[in-house]
Amino acid sequence: MTRELTCICCPIGCSITVEMNGNEVAYVSGNNCPRGDAYVRKEVTAPQRTVTTTVAVDGGESAAASVKTQGEIPKEKIMECIKALRDLHVEAPVHIGDVILKNVADTGVDIVATSNIAKG
Repeated sequence: MTRELTCICCPIGCSITVEMNGNEVAYVSGNNCPRGDAYVRKEVTAPQRTVTTTVAVDGGESAAASVKTQGEIPKEKIMECIKALRDLHVEAPVHIGDVILKNVADTGVDIVATSNIAKG
């Protein structure tokens, strides 16, 4: 099986072809650097994503704070991550880097704040 992907590691956006032998990567071509090769191998065998969203803030100048996963999580865990954050409320103040939720969806990855929300 052959897959065509566009690399997202840098602004060049190489068009990369991946030849698969079952679930194994047999051959990669079209990448201009080793990062592209590593990216497509991971993308076709174990895709991961960084999740960004917001959580509700109680008692703050703003009703929501932006948050993100501190690292990438398996793509199949995204909806579980979002569900864990949907009804979560945090108390103001919130500071960039605060851990909002530890080990989201049993991934070993924490959710951290990416905005400051002062007490209202």
